[in-house]
Parts: sequence; C-alpha cells; structure tokens
Amino acid sequence: MSAVVSLELVFDEPSDAAVRREWDALVAADLPSQARHTGESNRPHITLLVRPELADVDLSALAASLPLTLALGAPLLFGIGRSRVIARSVVPSFELLEVHDRVHALAEMGDDAPHTRPGAWTAHVTLARRVPLERVGEALKVLAEAGETELAVSATGVRRWDSATRTVSDPVGRGTLETC
Repeated sequence: MSAVVSLELVFDEPSDAAVRREWDALVAADLPSQARHTGESNRPHITLLVRPELADVDLSALAASLPLTLALGAPLLFGIGRSRVIARSVVPSFELLEVHDRVHALAEMGDDAPHTRPGAWTAHVTLARRVPLERVGEALKVLAEAGETELAVSATGVRRWDSATRTVSDPVGRGTLETC
C-alpha cells in the first residue's frame, strides 16, 4: 500500500512521554528510533486499522470506551530480510479487542491491511524501524536497561492519519488536529 489511511489509538501525555523515553534511549545509543522521524504527525500510537482509502467514519460511539488502560509488554520483532521493526507488545485485554472489533465494524468492510484485521492483529507500539539484524540484540539491551518490563499506559483518543493529504483528524468528534 502506498497512500494509506489509518485509525490509531493515541495516549495521554505521561504515557506518550514514557514511550518517547524509550525512543530517546535508542537515539542515545546511536540506533534506529522512531524519535528520528521528525514529522509533526509522529507520535506513539497503536494502529487499529490500515486501508488504501477510508470514507469518513464517525467513531463517537467509542468515546465511552476511553480512556482505555493498557499494558505495554515485552518487545516484538517484525519483518524479514536484513532489518527488523522493534515494537512494544500491547498486552491483549477484552476491552482492547472490543475497541478493535468496534472500529472495524464502524468502518464497515474494506481492503484492510492483513496485519490489522480482527483475528490477525498484533497490537503494538513501534519503537524503531529498519534495525539492522546485527544490531537487534544491542537495541533490545538498550530497551531493557531504559524501560520497565511492563509499562502501564492510557489510550485517550483515536486519530485518523491520511498519508495522501498528510492530515491527522479526530473521528471521535473534535475535528482536524494537525496538518503535516
């Protein structure tokens, strides 16, 4: 998928700051990190849905589910080839899976990225992309020394990211948040 639209859970300030500390620890070790992505839209999040296109979706029904208390767990590795994505796992809970299912139901059927479909989704928060295989161990050590084994976070909102228009909006009801 080249141009995509995604729906993402975003965190309160303390949770956002906790993830950014892990991003910063990777930068301090001269490793790949999401902190190096300086776009205005870059922030810690959990992707719920990704599609090439998505009609406007009213997700105001999700407002009652927020804030959602979650736990970030052990690191995950994604990818193939000579590099990996390093992410924090999100410990599954009934509430999280219910929000994920409701987002997909409200968005109706579409051409979802396979990794975001109900039943195939692995909830995570990305820490670094394109980590060379030979540095994965080093990155995991840095993260183990910098963070907590399990990190309590609070998801307080849902944002819609449209890569074609480079805009972020709030489908729960507050309008456009930022243009990047």
